[in-house]
Amino acid sequence: MAAEGSGIDPMHQFQVEPVLGRHLMLGGYDISFTNSALFMVLTMAVLWVFMLGGMKRSLVPGRWQAAVEGVTSFVDNMMTSSIGPKGRHFTPYVFSLFMFILFANFIGLFPLGIVPGWHPFTVTSHITVTAVLAFFSFSIVLIVGFLKHGFHFFSLFIPHGTPKLMIPLIFVIELASFLVRPFSLGLRLFVAMTAGHILLDVFASFIVQGIHAGGPLGPVVAILSFVMIVGISALELLVAAIQAYVFALLTSLYLNDAINLH
Repeated sequence: MAAEGSGIDPMHQFQVEPVLGRHLMLGGYDISFTNSALFMVLTMAVLWVFMLGGMKRSLVPGRWQAAVEGVTSFVDNMMTSSIGPKGRHFTPYVFSLFMFILFANFIGLFPLGIVPGWHPFTVTSHITVTAVLAFFSFSIVLIVGFLKHGFHFFSLFIPHGTPKLMIPLIFVIELASFLVRPFSLGLRLFVAMTAGHILLDVFASFIVQGIHAGGPLGPVVAILSFVMIVGISALELLVAAIQAYVFALLTSLYLNDAINLH
């Protein structure tokens, strides 16, 4: 958070900055290791530790192993119900996608701001990150669709029973709807995470202003703002999990269209 006048700039938390405080240029390109890259690496490290601790394969699984097996089964069941038996071929990818988004969302909510000089960075609050994830998933859908069906893949855009006179119009509408999918997929996650973090910063600024304000109303505003922060934080935890699930579910449904041409 950064001071701006007498308040707090809620957009400062989304600023990408070099970790070492200075930009590293090479051939005219900025190759600095940024806070965004740092939290991506941190997310992958935490995910790696989580998976490593749950792969002991004990006959009687402990809580850690049960948690990993539970998440794996959850994603596997989602793929099977969305696509069918063929969906298990894509379980590793969708599982990795789901877990990365989930851990990135949760890590971005850690209260690191209480440590001087530190503040959390939510990588999924940047459209560049969510767009890359969305377009990568969409690319896999296209590759699977054309490899499996060839040009017959275009029949996906002509629903069964469409009158012949309506085929050109319906094809254009369905194609446009299909091409919008990666944009809506990336935008949904980006907006949900950004909005929640802005709200948290805004109410944090109310607390600071309430504490420093004179009169009897200042403490009341600070207390009410703190209560709102607690509520929004709980809601953000729920949103973080739901958004990871929605991203993985929609990816599986798009794969289902490519595989089964529904």
